Amino acid sequence: MKTETKPYNPINFFQSNEEIIDYLNDAFMDEDPDMFIIALGHVAKHKGIAQLAADTGLNRESLYKTLSGKSKPKWDTVQRILKALHVQLKVAA
Repeated sequence: MKTETKPYNPINFFQSNEEIIDYLNDAFMDEDPDMFIIALGHVAKHKGIAQLAADTGLNRESLYKTLSGKSKPKWDTVQRILKALHVQLKVAA
């Protein structure tokens, strides 16, 4: 008998928006810049790619590719995604 698995999305186990924000902050601070994009993809999938596509004006296929961690998205694309997800980046020293 084969065991079927689904892709793991840690966001599905978080209890609050604060946990999601902490997750994104930790990913942003990671040494690997792709980690933030992957984490952003987890949040996007949790919220719904179809709605995100409508909110950003990007098609679903582009969003999946952009948020896979295998491409280097342009900053304006990341900004559109952040804005649509109601996520704000803040710079602090």
